[in-house]
Amino acid sequence: MTQLHLDNTKYLHKLRFCKCVPLGSKHGGRDQQLHHGVDLGGDILTYCHTIGQTVPTGTKRLLAISPVIGLFFVLPLSLTTISLGGLTSFFIAWLSNFKLILFAYGKGPLSSSQSCLLAYFIPIACLPIKIHNPIESTKNEEHPCSEINERGLKSPMNYAIKCLVTVAFLPAYERKDRVHPVMINLMYCVYVYVGLEMSLAVVGAMVRTLVGVRLEPQFEEPYLSTSLQEFWGRRWNLMVTNILRPTVYLPVKSISSRVIGRMWAPLPASFACFLVSGLMHELIFYYIGRKEPRWVVTSFFLMHGLCVAIEIAAKKVFANKFRLPRAVSGPMAVGFILTTALWLFLPALLWCDAEDKARGEAMAVVDFVKEIWSVARLSSITGINTSEVS
Repeated sequence: MTQLHLDNTKYLHKLRFCKCVPLGSKHGGRDQQLHHGVDLGGDILTYCHTIGQTVPTGTKRLLAISPVIGLFFVLPLSLTTISLGGLTSFFIAWLSNFKLILFAYGKGPLSSSQSCLLAYFIPIACLPIKIHNPIESTKNEEHPCSEINERGLKSPMNYAIKCLVTVAFLPAYERKDRVHPVMINLMYCVYVYVGLEMSLAVVGAMVRTLVGVRLEPQFEEPYLSTSLQEFWGRRWNLMVTNILRPTVYLPVKSISSRVIGRMWAPLPASFACFLVSGLMHELIFYYIGRKEPRWVVTSFFLMHGLCVAIEIAAKKVFANKFRLPRAVSGPMAVGFILTTALWLFLPALLWCDAEDKARGEAMAVVDFVKEIWSVARLSSITGINTSEVS
Protein backbone atom coordinates (compact mmCIF):
# COMPACT_ATOMS: atom_id res chain seq x y z
CA MET A 1 0.00 0.00 0.00
CA THR A 2 2.87 2.38 0.83
CA GLN A 3 4.54 1.69 -2.53
CA LEU A 4 1.23 2.31 -4.35
CA HIS A 5 0.86 5.65 -2.56
CA LEU A 6 4.41 6.66 -3.44
CA ASP A 7 3.93 5.76 -7.11
CA ASN A 8 0.69 7.72 -7.28
CA THR A 9 2.26 10.74 -5.55
CA LYS A 10 5.24 10.68 -7.92
CA TYR A 11 2.88 10.54 -10.92
CA LEU A 12 0.77 13.46 -9.66
CA HIS A 13 3.92 15.58 -9.19
CA LYS A 14 4.89 14.88 -12.81
CA LEU A 15 1.37 15.73 -13.98
CA ARG A 16 1.44 19.06 -12.13
CA PHE A 17 4.82 19.84 -13.68
CA CYS A 18 3.46 19.17 -17.19
CA LYS A 19 0.53 21.51 -16.53
CA CYS A 20 2.84 24.32 -15.43
CA VAL A 21 4.80 24.49 -18.70
CA PRO A 22 3.86 27.78 -20.41
CA LEU A 23 2.93 27.95 -24.08
CA GLY A 24 4.03 31.50 -24.72
CA SER A 25 2.86 35.01 -24.06
CA LYS A 26 0.36 35.18 -26.88
CA HIS A 27 -1.34 31.99 -25.84
CA GLY A 28 -2.05 32.74 -22.20
CA GLY A 29 -5.84 32.41 -22.39
CA ARG A 30 -5.71 29.20 -24.38
CA ASP A 31 -2.94 27.90 -22.12
CA GLN A 32 -5.04 28.57 -19.01
CA GLN A 33 -8.08 26.92 -20.60
CA LEU A 34 -5.99 23.87 -21.45
CA HIS A 35 -4.66 23.65 -17.90
CA HIS A 36 -8.19 23.82 -16.52
CA GLY A 37 -9.17 21.02 -18.88
CA VAL A 38 -6.25 18.87 -17.72
CA ASP A 39 -7.16 19.57 -14.09
CA LEU A 40 -10.79 18.63 -14.69
CA GLY A 41 -9.89 15.47 -16.60
CA GLY A 42 -7.47 14.37 -13.89
CA ASP A 43 -10.04 14.93 -11.14
CA ILE A 44 -12.74 13.07 -13.09
CA LEU A 45 -10.55 10.05 -13.75
CA THR A 46 -9.35 10.02 -10.15
CA TYR A 47 -13.03 9.79 -9.20
CA CYS A 48 -13.47 6.84 -11.60
CA HIS A 49 -10.41 5.16 -10.11
CA THR A 50 -11.91 5.53 -6.64
CA ILE A 51 -15.24 4.15 -7.88
CA GLY A 52 -13.40 1.10 -9.18
CA GLN A 53 -12.02 0.41 -5.71
CA THR A 54 -15.27 0.97 -3.81
CA VAL A 55 -18.22 0.05 -6.07
CA PRO A 56 -18.70 -3.53 -7.33
CA THR A 57 -18.78 -4.25 -11.04
CA GLY A 58 -22.08 -4.24 -12.87
CA THR A 59 -25.01 -1.86 -13.07
CA LYS A 60 -24.11 0.00 -9.86
CA ARG A 61 -20.64 0.92 -11.13
CA LEU A 62 -22.07 1.87 -14.54
CA LEU A 63 -24.55 4.23 -12.87
CA ALA A 64 -21.75 5.70 -10.75
CA ILE A 65 -19.61 6.57 -13.77
CA SER A 66 -22.44 7.41 -16.20
CA PRO A 67 -22.17 11.17 -15.37
CA VAL A 68 -18.52 11.00 -16.43
CA ILE A 69 -19.46 9.32 -19.71
CA GLY A 70 -22.03 12.04 -20.38
CA LEU A 71 -19.52 14.76 -19.50
CA PHE A 72 -16.94 13.27 -21.86
CA PHE A 73 -19.46 13.60 -24.68
CA VAL A 74 -20.01 17.27 -23.81
CA LEU A 75 -16.42 18.43 -23.17
CA PRO A 76 -15.27 18.42 -26.85
CA LEU A 77 -18.02 20.93 -27.65
CA SER A 78 -15.92 23.60 -25.92
CA LEU A 79 -13.04 23.07 -28.38
CA THR A 80 -13.16 24.40 -31.93
CA THR A 81 -9.71 23.58 -33.35
CA ILE A 82 -9.29 20.58 -35.60
CA SER A 83 -6.09 19.47 -33.87
CA LEU A 84 -7.05 19.85 -30.22
CA GLY A 85 -10.80 19.43 -30.71
CA GLY A 86 -10.54 16.51 -33.10
CA LEU A 87 -8.00 14.62 -31.02
CA THR A 88 -9.83 15.34 -27.76
CA SER A 89 -13.13 14.06 -29.15
CA PHE A 90 -11.35 10.93 -30.38
CA PHE A 91 -9.55 10.41 -27.08
CA ILE A 92 -12.35 10.98 -24.56
CA ALA A 93 -15.71 10.92 -26.37
CA TRP A 94 -14.85 7.66 -28.10
CA LEU A 95 -11.96 5.74 -26.56
CA SER A 96 -12.31 6.87 -22.94
CA ASN A 97 -16.06 6.32 -22.85
CA PHE A 98 -15.77 2.85 -24.32
CA LYS A 99 -13.03 2.00 -21.82
CA LEU A 100 -15.20 3.27 -18.96
CA ILE A 101 -18.15 1.16 -20.12
CA LEU A 102 -15.91 -1.91 -20.08
CA PHE A 103 -14.51 -0.83 -16.71
CA ALA A 104 -18.03 -0.75 -15.28
CA TYR A 105 -18.28 -4.50 -15.87
CA GLY A 106 -14.75 -5.36 -14.80
CA LYS A 107 -13.38 -5.71 -18.33
CA GLY A 108 -11.04 -3.87 -20.64
CA PRO A 109 -7.68 -2.16 -20.08
CA LEU A 110 -8.85 -0.19 -17.02
CA SER A 111 -9.58 -3.44 -15.18
CA SER A 112 -6.11 -4.93 -15.67
CA SER A 113 -3.72 -5.42 -12.78
CA GLN A 114 -1.53 -2.55 -14.03
CA SER A 115 -4.45 -0.11 -13.92
CA CYS A 116 -4.77 -0.53 -10.15
CA LEU A 117 -2.18 2.23 -9.88
CA LEU A 118 -3.51 5.72 -10.50
CA ALA A 119 -0.28 6.41 -12.40
CA TYR A 120 -1.40 3.90 -15.02
CA PHE A 121 -5.17 4.35 -14.75
CA ILE A 122 -5.31 8.01 -15.83
CA PRO A 123 -3.19 7.81 -19.02
CA ILE A 124 -4.75 4.49 -20.05
CA ALA A 125 -8.23 5.94 -19.54
CA CYS A 126 -7.82 9.21 -21.43
CA LEU A 127 -5.18 8.47 -24.08
CA PRO A 128 -4.99 6.14 -27.10
CA ILE A 129 -2.40 3.79 -25.62
CA LYS A 130 -2.09 0.13 -24.75
CA ILE A 131 0.61 -1.20 -22.45
CA HIS A 132 2.71 -3.86 -24.15
CA ASN A 133 1.81 -7.45 -23.30
CA PRO A 134 4.54 -9.82 -24.60
CA ILE A 135 2.34 -12.93 -24.42
CA GLU A 136 -0.61 -11.32 -26.19
CA SER A 137 1.62 -9.71 -28.80
CA THR A 138 3.24 -13.05 -29.63
CA LYS A 139 -0.18 -14.59 -30.21
CA ASN A 140 -1.69 -11.75 -32.24
CA GLU A 141 1.20 -10.25 -34.21
CA GLU A 142 0.99 -12.04 -37.54
CA HIS A 143 2.52 -9.06 -39.33
CA PRO A 144 4.85 -7.42 -36.81
CA CYS A 145 6.59 -4.22 -37.70
CA SER A 146 10.31 -4.94 -37.78
CA GLU A 147 11.20 -1.36 -36.91
CA ILE A 148 9.54 -1.35 -33.47
CA ASN A 149 12.24 -1.14 -30.81
CA GLU A 150 12.16 -2.31 -27.22
CA ARG A 151 10.32 0.84 -26.10
CA GLY A 152 7.52 0.38 -28.63
CA LEU A 153 8.84 3.20 -30.82
CA LYS A 154 9.55 3.03 -34.52
CA SER A 155 12.96 4.17 -35.71
CA PRO A 156 13.50 7.94 -36.04
CA MET A 157 14.22 7.34 -39.72
CA ASN A 158 10.72 5.92 -40.18
CA TYR A 159 9.10 9.08 -38.83
CA ALA A 160 11.59 11.34 -40.63
CA ILE A 161 10.82 9.80 -44.02
CA LYS A 162 7.08 10.24 -43.52
CA CYS A 163 7.54 13.86 -42.50
CA LEU A 164 9.80 14.53 -45.49
CA VAL A 165 7.26 12.99 -47.86
CA THR A 166 4.58 15.22 -46.37
CA VAL A 167 6.75 18.33 -46.64
CA ALA A 168 7.63 17.43 -50.24
CA PHE A 169 3.96 17.87 -51.14
CA LEU A 170 3.85 21.47 -49.91
CA PRO A 171 5.08 23.12 -53.16
CA ALA A 172 2.37 21.27 -55.09
CA TYR A 173 -0.22 22.35 -52.55
CA GLU A 174 0.82 25.99 -52.94
CA ARG A 175 0.08 25.65 -56.66
CA LYS A 176 -2.96 23.43 -56.30
CA ASP A 177 -4.86 25.38 -58.95
CA ARG A 178 -2.41 23.87 -61.46
CA VAL A 179 -2.51 20.34 -60.01
CA HIS A 180 -5.14 17.73 -60.80
CA PRO A 181 -7.79 17.54 -58.01
CA VAL A 182 -7.18 13.80 -57.58
CA MET A 183 -3.52 14.46 -56.74
CA ILE A 184 -4.54 17.15 -54.24
CA ASN A 185 -6.96 14.73 -52.59
CA LEU A 186 -4.25 12.06 -52.45
CA MET A 187 -2.03 14.58 -50.67
CA TYR A 188 -4.83 15.17 -48.18
CA CYS A 189 -4.98 11.43 -47.53
CA VAL A 190 -1.24 11.39 -46.85
CA TYR A 191 -1.62 14.37 -44.51
CA VAL A 192 -4.41 12.62 -42.58
CA TYR A 193 -2.39 9.42 -42.20
CA VAL A 194 0.94 11.03 -41.29
CA GLY A 195 -0.69 13.65 -39.08
CA LEU A 196 -2.67 11.06 -37.13
CA GLU A 197 0.25 8.67 -36.74
CA MET A 198 2.63 11.43 -35.66
CA SER A 199 0.10 12.85 -33.18
CA LEU A 200 -0.46 9.46 -31.57
CA ALA A 201 3.30 8.78 -31.57
CA VAL A 202 3.94 12.05 -29.71
CA VAL A 203 1.26 11.16 -27.16
CA GLY A 204 2.79 7.70 -26.74
CA ALA A 205 6.28 9.16 -26.26
CA MET A 206 4.98 11.52 -23.58
CA VAL A 207 3.30 8.65 -21.73
CA ARG A 208 6.45 6.52 -21.92
CA THR A 209 8.44 9.40 -20.44
CA LEU A 210 5.88 10.08 -17.73
CA VAL A 211 5.02 6.52 -16.70
CA GLY A 212 8.00 4.54 -17.98
CA VAL A 213 6.31 1.60 -19.71
CA ARG A 214 6.51 0.05 -23.16
CA LEU A 215 3.43 0.63 -25.31
CA GLU A 216 1.92 -1.18 -28.25
CA PRO A 217 2.34 0.60 -31.62
CA GLN A 218 -0.69 2.53 -32.86
CA PHE A 219 0.00 1.89 -36.56
CA GLU A 220 1.69 -0.99 -38.38
CA GLU A 221 2.53 0.52 -41.80
CA PRO A 222 -1.02 0.24 -43.25
CA TYR A 223 0.18 0.83 -46.83
CA LEU A 224 1.68 -2.70 -46.69
CA SER A 225 -1.72 -4.34 -46.20
CA THR A 226 -2.67 -7.21 -48.49
CA SER A 227 -6.37 -7.34 -47.57
CA LEU A 228 -9.09 -5.18 -46.05
CA GLN A 229 -9.22 -7.43 -43.00
CA GLU A 230 -5.50 -6.98 -42.43
CA PHE A 231 -5.70 -3.21 -42.97
CA TRP A 232 -8.51 -2.60 -40.49
CA GLY A 233 -7.70 -5.36 -38.03
CA ARG A 234 -3.91 -5.37 -37.75
CA ARG A 235 -2.45 -2.22 -39.26
CA TRP A 236 -4.65 0.91 -39.18
CA ASN A 237 -5.26 2.83 -35.91
CA LEU A 238 -4.91 -0.22 -33.69
CA MET A 239 -6.17 1.60 -30.60
CA VAL A 240 -9.64 1.65 -32.17
CA THR A 241 -9.36 -2.03 -33.06
CA ASN A 242 -8.33 -2.85 -29.49
CA ILE A 243 -11.36 -1.07 -28.01
CA LEU A 244 -13.96 -2.19 -30.58
CA ARG A 245 -13.09 -5.85 -30.11
CA PRO A 246 -14.26 -6.16 -26.46
CA THR A 247 -17.06 -3.57 -26.67
CA VAL A 248 -18.68 -4.56 -29.98
CA TYR A 249 -17.10 -7.52 -31.75
CA LEU A 250 -17.08 -10.10 -28.95
CA PRO A 251 -20.62 -9.38 -27.63
CA VAL A 252 -22.15 -9.45 -31.13
CA LYS A 253 -20.18 -12.57 -32.02
CA SER A 254 -21.43 -14.29 -28.86
CA ILE A 255 -25.05 -13.45 -29.66
CA SER A 256 -24.71 -14.31 -33.35
CA SER A 257 -23.13 -17.69 -32.65
CA ARG A 258 -26.38 -18.79 -30.98
CA VAL A 259 -28.37 -17.85 -34.07
CA ILE A 260 -26.19 -18.63 -37.10
CA GLY A 261 -23.45 -20.77 -35.55
CA ARG A 262 -19.85 -20.11 -34.57
CA MET A 263 -18.54 -20.41 -38.12
CA TRP A 264 -20.46 -17.42 -39.47
CA ALA A 265 -20.73 -15.37 -36.28
CA PRO A 266 -17.67 -13.21 -37.14
CA LEU A 267 -19.51 -11.74 -40.15
CA PRO A 268 -22.21 -9.74 -38.31
CA ALA A 269 -19.72 -9.02 -35.51
CA SER A 270 -17.27 -7.40 -37.93
CA PHE A 271 -20.04 -5.48 -39.67
CA ALA A 272 -21.27 -4.16 -36.30
CA CYS A 273 -17.77 -2.82 -35.57
CA PHE A 274 -17.79 -0.83 -38.79
CA LEU A 275 -21.28 0.49 -38.05
CA VAL A 276 -20.19 1.75 -34.63
CA SER A 277 -16.97 3.16 -36.09
CA GLY A 278 -18.95 5.05 -38.72
CA LEU A 279 -21.28 6.56 -36.13
CA MET A 280 -18.37 7.62 -33.91
CA HIS A 281 -16.62 9.24 -36.88
CA GLU A 282 -19.82 11.16 -37.62
CA LEU A 283 -19.72 12.41 -34.03
CA ILE A 284 -16.06 13.43 -34.27
CA PHE A 285 -16.67 15.25 -37.55
CA TYR A 286 -19.56 17.07 -35.90
CA TYR A 287 -17.26 18.17 -33.07
CA ILE A 288 -14.80 19.48 -35.68
CA GLY A 289 -17.17 21.28 -38.02
CA ARG A 290 -20.40 21.79 -36.00
CA LYS A 291 -22.33 20.86 -39.13
CA GLU A 292 -25.30 18.56 -39.52
CA PRO A 293 -24.16 15.02 -40.42
CA ARG A 294 -24.68 13.87 -43.99
CA TRP A 295 -23.93 10.21 -43.08
CA VAL A 296 -21.38 9.96 -45.88
CA VAL A 297 -18.61 8.75 -43.59
CA THR A 298 -21.01 6.17 -42.12
CA SER A 299 -21.63 4.94 -45.67
CA PHE A 300 -17.86 4.61 -46.11
CA PHE A 301 -17.53 2.36 -43.07
CA LEU A 302 -20.66 0.35 -43.89
CA MET A 303 -19.24 -0.33 -47.36
CA HIS A 304 -15.96 -1.51 -45.87
CA GLY A 305 -17.80 -3.54 -43.24
CA LEU A 306 -19.73 -5.34 -45.97
CA CYS A 307 -16.55 -5.94 -47.98
CA VAL A 308 -14.68 -7.28 -44.93
CA ALA A 309 -17.60 -9.60 -44.16
CA ILE A 310 -17.51 -10.89 -47.75
CA GLU A 311 -13.74 -11.34 -47.47
CA ILE A 312 -14.11 -13.34 -44.24
CA ALA A 313 -16.81 -15.51 -45.80
CA ALA A 314 -14.68 -16.14 -48.89
CA LYS A 315 -11.73 -17.21 -46.74
CA LYS A 316 -13.97 -19.65 -44.85
CA VAL A 317 -15.43 -21.11 -48.04
CA PHE A 318 -12.23 -21.42 -50.04
CA ALA A 319 -9.92 -21.91 -47.03
CA ASN A 320 -6.40 -22.19 -48.45
CA LYS A 321 -7.51 -23.45 -51.86
CA PHE A 322 -7.24 -20.07 -53.52
CA ARG A 323 -4.99 -17.20 -52.45
CA LEU A 324 -3.81 -14.23 -54.49
CA PRO A 325 -0.08 -13.39 -54.44
CA ARG A 326 0.81 -10.49 -52.14
CA ALA A 327 2.06 -8.53 -55.16
CA VAL A 328 -1.51 -8.63 -56.50
CA SER A 329 -3.65 -8.51 -53.36
CA GLY A 330 -1.66 -5.64 -51.82
CA PRO A 331 -2.20 -3.06 -54.58
CA MET A 332 -5.82 -4.20 -54.93
CA ALA A 333 -6.54 -3.69 -51.22
CA VAL A 334 -4.73 -0.35 -50.92
CA GLY A 335 -6.23 0.85 -54.21
CA PHE A 336 -9.75 0.03 -53.03
CA ILE A 337 -9.16 1.81 -49.72
CA LEU A 338 -7.80 4.93 -51.42
CA THR A 339 -10.58 5.00 -54.02
CA THR A 340 -13.37 4.73 -51.48
CA ALA A 341 -11.63 7.20 -49.15
CA LEU A 342 -11.43 9.77 -51.95
CA TRP A 343 -15.06 9.10 -52.81
CA LEU A 344 -16.67 9.10 -49.35
CA PHE A 345 -14.33 9.71 -46.40
CA LEU A 346 -12.36 12.74 -47.58
CA PRO A 347 -15.41 14.76 -48.76
CA ALA A 348 -16.99 14.22 -45.34
CA LEU A 349 -13.84 15.55 -43.67
CA LEU A 350 -13.59 18.56 -45.98
CA TRP A 351 -17.29 19.28 -45.35
CA CYS A 352 -16.20 20.14 -41.78
CA ASP A 353 -13.95 22.94 -43.11
CA ALA A 354 -11.00 20.83 -42.04
CA GLU A 355 -8.73 22.26 -44.74
CA ASP A 356 -9.15 25.91 -43.72
CA LYS A 357 -8.92 25.11 -40.02
CA ALA A 358 -5.83 22.97 -40.46
CA ARG A 359 -4.13 25.69 -42.51
CA GLY A 360 -4.90 28.33 -39.88
CA GLU A 361 -3.66 26.13 -37.05
CA ALA A 362 -0.49 25.27 -38.98
CA MET A 363 0.23 28.98 -39.41
CA ALA A 364 -0.39 29.49 -35.68
CA VAL A 365 2.15 26.77 -34.91
CA VAL A 366 4.66 28.40 -37.27
CA ASP A 367 4.12 31.77 -35.57
CA PHE A 368 4.54 30.14 -32.17
CA VAL A 369 7.82 28.49 -33.23
CA LYS A 370 9.04 31.82 -34.62
CA GLU A 371 8.17 33.49 -31.31
CA ILE A 372 10.08 30.87 -29.33
CA TRP A 373 13.03 31.18 -31.74
CA SER A 374 13.05 34.97 -31.37
CA VAL A 375 12.99 34.71 -27.58
CA ALA A 376 15.82 32.15 -27.67
CA ARG A 377 17.94 34.34 -29.97
CA LEU A 378 17.30 37.41 -27.84
CA SER A 379 18.29 35.50 -24.72
CA SER A 380 21.48 34.24 -26.33
CA ILE A 381 22.42 37.72 -27.59
CA THR A 382 21.70 39.23 -24.18
CA GLY A 383 23.83 36.55 -22.57
CA ILE A 384 26.72 37.27 -24.94
CA ASN A 385 26.54 41.04 -24.34
CA THR A 386 26.42 40.52 -20.58
CA SER A 387 29.51 38.32 -20.68
CA GLU A 388 31.38 40.89 -22.81
CA VAL A 389 30.53 43.72 -20.38
CA SER A 390 31.63 41.70 -17.39
